[in-house]
Amino acid sequence: MIAGISIWKLLVILGIIVLIFGTKKLRNIGGDLGGAVKGFKSAMDDEGKEKDAPQSRVEHDAKPAAHHEDHPEHSEQHDSRK
Repeated sequence: MIAGISIWKLLVILGIIVLIFGTKKLRNIGGDLGGAVKGFKSAMDDEGKEKDAPQSRVEHDAKPAAHHEDHPEHSEQHDSRK
């Protein structure tokens, strides 16, 4: 007995739900719900593995920043001012 509901009352409720939605629809809903739970668990496991694994560093080639005088558009502006 769960919170004052007997097994017979649960079976009647289950029968009404099956009559309303049909077994195929309930099977699809159950499959979708199971897939969602499985995806959530795998995402949580992946997140835990990422936290445990050492992070790799990505190194970028260091390029010096271009100065305004080096850029052709800016050099024309400087020439017109002189």
